[in-house]
Amino acid sequence: MRKSLGKIFLILFLFLHVDIFASVYEWSASANKTSAYVNEAIYLKYVCTFSDTSELYTIEFKPAGDYEKYLLKNLRQSENIVDGKRVNSYEFIAFAKRAGEISFDFEALMKKTTKDSIENTVIGRDNMQKEEFVKTIVKQQTLTLNIKETNSSLIGNFSLELKQEKSEVKAYEPYHLHVVIKGEGNFEAIQPLKFEIEGVKVFAEKAVTEAVLSENGERGEWSQKFAFVSDQNFTIPKVEIEYFNLLEKKSDILVLEPIHVHVEKGFSKEELLDNVKDESFKFNYSYLYYMLIFIAGFLAAKVKINKKIVKQSEDEEFKQKIQNAKSLKELMLILALKDSKKYDSLILDIEQKRAVSLRDAKKISMLI
Repeated sequence: MRKSLGKIFLILFLFLHVDIFASVYEWSASANKTSAYVNEAIYLKYVCTFSDTSELYTIEFKPAGDYEKYLLKNLRQSENIVDGKRVNSYEFIAFAKRAGEISFDFEALMKKTTKDSIENTVIGRDNMQKEEFVKTIVKQQTLTLNIKETNSSLIGNFSLELKQEKSEVKAYEPYHLHVVIKGEGNFEAIQPLKFEIEGVKVFAEKAVTEAVLSENGERGEWSQKFAFVSDQNFTIPKVEIEYFNLLEKKSDILVLEPIHVHVEKGFSKEELLDNVKDESFKFNYSYLYYMLIFIAGFLAAKVKINKKIVKQSEDEEFKQKIQNAKSLKELMLILALKDSKKYDSLILDIEQKRAVSLRDAKKISMLI
């Protein structure tokens, strides 16, 4: 009885102490600009400030997503107590997809714990069918921006760096090039580079982006590695990557100047992949006499004919060369000259010293 009376008094105390249920809140919304370019980062911030610590409220606000006119990404969110007041902040980065006017018009769901839920918790009843929250939809302030067009899908602030070797290599020795683009912007708009050079086999790794989302968009770097193999001098052609420079508010170009590579003479392709001589059936003229005798009916002995020498198939010939390779470098050159695209993954592993066992590399090349 005393226990029940204690619970009842506790409930009365909570209900009479109306401050716990009297919390009020106010939302605010802001954008860091009133106009932007297509694909430019737009920073949005929404803040809910309560009149107290407001333990009874929970907030559901998840507007991030891919919309018709823009893409909205989560940047960060936080909850803090400032001067005894609860403050919830939600920050996003938006990227407009096309020119024109766009509006950010969102809603938040406020969920407040009910008195029935408090009573149920205190008394210990577990058969309540009523809602535990009072739900209120709060329409956020509409933020409107004017979006301007540019002549490039790539937009931001970028710089280009090259990591390259000396421009002298031996015949069939790979010349390595590493292209790096650093800065802030929409890195996903950068297309992989492609090189087509006559007489040169080009090995290209997949482009890699390492970036984090910031108020100015993605911040980090984009990179792609290449290896060029040839037996003669060659030039890596000039490359220009057009983008819209946000600092200068105009079109700009990242330039990779031509690279002239001098190739010293070395092993020839024929020496590395020499073909098995054609040893097809050879006719022995010494047997002509016996054949004539046979035709004339005067043959008195058996005719002996050399067996036809079966030519080794191209596939067997290639496998034999793999087995005969004495080093990883020799194996790499054999694979590169046979089919660089087919064996590009293994070739790059050998070049970058990820493959260190000649035996294992031979097994892998046989399975590809």
